[in-house]
Amino acid sequence: FYLTPSQVNSILKANEYSFKVPEFDGKNVSSVLGFDSNQLPANAPIEDRRSAATCLQTRGMLLGVFDGHAGCACAQAVSERLFYYIAVSLLPHETLLEIENAVESGRALLPILQWHKHPNDYFSKEASKLYFNSLRTYWQELIDLNSGETTDVREALINAFKRLDNDISLEAQVGDPNSFLNYLVLRVAFSGATACVAHVDGVDLHIANTGDSRAMLGVQEEDGSWSAVNLSYDHNAQNEREVERVKMEHPKSEEKSLVKQDRLLGLLMPFRAFGDVKFKWSIELQKRVVESGPDQLNDNEYTKFIPPNYHTPPYLTAEPEVIHHRLRPQDKFLVLATDGLWETMHRQDVARIVGEYLTGVHHQQPIAVGGYKVTLGQMHGLLTERRARISSVFEDQNAATHLIRHAVGNNEFGTVDHERLSKMLSLPEELARMYRDDITIIVVQFNSHVIGAYQDEE
Repeated sequence: FYLTPSQVNSILKANEYSFKVPEFDGKNVSSVLGFDSNQLPANAPIEDRRSAATCLQTRGMLLGVFDGHAGCACAQAVSERLFYYIAVSLLPHETLLEIENAVESGRALLPILQWHKHPNDYFSKEASKLYFNSLRTYWQELIDLNSGETTDVREALINAFKRLDNDISLEAQVGDPNSFLNYLVLRVAFSGATACVAHVDGVDLHIANTGDSRAMLGVQEEDGSWSAVNLSYDHNAQNEREVERVKMEHPKSEEKSLVKQDRLLGLLMPFRAFGDVKFKWSIELQKRVVESGPDQLNDNEYTKFIPPNYHTPPYLTAEPEVIHHRLRPQDKFLVLATDGLWETMHRQDVARIVGEYLTGVHHQQPIAVGGYKVTLGQMHGLLTERRARISSVFEDQNAATHLIRHAVGNNEFGTVDHERLSKMLSLPEELARMYRDDITIIVVQFNSHVIGAYQDEE
């Protein structure tokens, strides 16, 4: 099934979104110029989610990618709730009091976040009251705990992740008299999601990561070339520190059964995630909730089984690993992406492709053909394509789309092959998942002048 270039473009651009940070008095005062984001589904419906928002009561911007598994319910809930928990965790005591007093007296609330959403980014209206009540309980506790100290960003991120996960678990245990909501909170808790979130405030960039999505910084070296700096670590079997952490938290007798076939208890790829109460609750609690839950839950195979060798839960945490980086003028952009991207591309290629896209300058790599036998005709084709690529203006208006085009369409020579792209994008739903995962990407562009000015002030 062959797609024309315009059909390919309409598939690739369906979920793209761009945001430019507004200038004030003709000047750009933010360290963020703007961001591009996009998603390409492999699952139907897509299990990835993305979020971006400006914090209105504190400084800073929040951006995140969320990768769901066992359905999209948990990723959906986390994508619409986590930023509120982070924002509330960062608010000063007086602002929390103001917000609580407004709720008490029925006055309009101070807006906490300005969302930057694509029309396809869904928000569940039915659950908003339930979600609001859980959030309110959280800020009431923060008011009671008032220590008078300003909250450290790192601590705020960790507290927000853990608290939201706790609330997801609690809501599922309590249930809801409304049968639709009851089923929703259970679906959220029994499915799971990883999260990789950036908080950018001036030159302070914090990455909070739970699971195996990744954050990577694109750095422009003095000679104009591009390099990649990892700002997160995958929480899976490939990370020895993470395997050690899991082993430390359980008795020695379980050492052999904790990680099997590179999965947690032989089942779960990420070693940290939201939801996934199958790996957190006691067996008694799981049985009680499933038995008293709606019938749809009983019909779901996933909720009924108990993981093998399940002796000392919880086996899973949503606590993020937080990395802080002080931005420098050579730090040009940040890429946040779900593992669908990193399975297909090396971070160094990601840095080069985005860097060249943003600057419009190609650094000609010598053509590498590896161990391939290349005919003169093929070599001529490669050189012609390279010349065309330099002379043509980029067809994508969005850096994330440009990256997805490469992730799905690159051939063995590192150039986009239209035929390959066409094949990959026309795969039927049930086959697509065998060839690739959902891909969600946010590319954040930094403002070197503003970052330089911060440094000069110091």
